[in-house]
Amino acid sequence: MGDIRADGTLAYEAVIGSNVGPKEVVALLEITAEIRAMRSKWPYRGGSRPHFAVQPGPGQESVWDYPRPPEISLDSRCLDVSYDGRKIARSAFTKKVVETAGAPTFYFASGDVDTDCLVSSNRISVCEWKGLAISVDLIAGPKDVGWRYIDTFPEFTEIGGFYSFYPGKLDCRIDGETALPQGGGYYGGWITSDLVGPFKGDPGTSGL
Repeated sequence: MGDIRADGTLAYEAVIGSNVGPKEVVALLEITAEIRAMRSKWPYRGGSRPHFAVQPGPGQESVWDYPRPPEISLDSRCLDVSYDGRKIARSAFTKKVVETAGAPTFYFASGDVDTDCLVSSNRISVCEWKGLAISVDLIAGPKDVGWRYIDTFPEFTEIGGFYSFYPGKLDCRIDGETALPQGGGYYGGWITSDLVGPFKGDPGTSGL
């Protein structure tokens, strides 16, 4: 995926199908005692469900069965992101990240994104598992439509520099099905009909 340089940064080259994105320099973050404490606080880690979890039906998954730490896999479904009729991103080869209680998030290589319509903001957020992310705005449209990790912890270097988008801000579809946003306005998971919750951000899920 990339080569670790002497200065601790990762020379990252995104490869999605035949699309090769530009080189990304993504710093590697240290896993400190504070980060370990943040990671250890979660009571549910995919091994059991809370009593209020919805029972999945045929062909469905419970997000409470997803692991923690989060897990990355490749997704070959067709994902489309657009705004007001303009295509923002499209790929049939995204990186899917799942974590206990959350709907999946999907990460697009820069070669699959119309980066000309996006601009990075100065708003930063931190995930104790994945790293330091910067928000992305539409140049002619809403703010905070997505994010990308600019510094990652070692386990998540493969999504460094990739783009992810909020279904509450943009039209996000998986194989034509419109994805719904998670509650609370913070999480970026894509809720589709094959998933059951409740989802992180819904009432009663804080701290779980």
